[in-house]
Amino acid sequence: MEVNNRYITITNHIQGSAKESDFELKVVPLRLSVEPGSSAVILKNLWVSIDPYQLNRMKSYSSSQKTVQSAVRITPGQPIDSPGVARVLVSDDPEFVRDDLVEGFVHWGEYTVVKGGMLRKLDPEIDLPLSYHAGVLGMSGLTAYAGLFEICNAKKGDKVFVSAACGSVGNLVGAVCKTLWLLCSWVCWYLIEHSTGTFLTGSIYILTTLEVKC
Repeated sequence: MEVNNRYITITNHIQGSAKESDFELKVVPLRLSVEPGSSAVILKNLWVSIDPYQLNRMKSYSSSQKTVQSAVRITPGQPIDSPGVARVLVSDDPEFVRDDLVEGFVHWGEYTVVKGGMLRKLDPEIDLPLSYHAGVLGMSGLTAYAGLFEICNAKKGDKVFVSAACGSVGNLVGAVCKTLWLLCSWVCWYLIEHSTGTFLTGSIYILTTLEVKC
């Protein structure tokens, strides 16, 4: 069986802020079968987390491309991948069978083909929205938790300063701080937009925002 796989890619490496013209929707045929012994898994994508750090991957050069495994440079024309949630359609990996729910890096598109070793099976008994696994229960949530508690060792009453406040990780750090009655101070880069501070203080109850022009 063959389907049309629609996915988003970049048309060129981005300079400065991203524009709609920097992106393109491609449609390519995809056979819903895998080679025996390939350990490949075909996924139907359900949720994908589109995070601010992806912009650095879309540039011709960023220092993070060589230092962060998940931030490698994206080649124009190729699918963009991000943390997400998907359902298994076809599998040559014995750890996964059809209809398993998994999390891992999936494409900004309808389908993804990956090696089974890159996926983690979700527990079907966890009665929470699947979208949570692309956010608070996924890579962003783990990064926020590890940074706040394992590295910073934050305690009740501490003042917490977070740069890049509007990203998925910074958002979660702020929400956790509010829940645990830590005091949060934030930096919102003026480059984003003035309304960013209103979003942070109004929707997730951050105490203070600072606009820094750089």
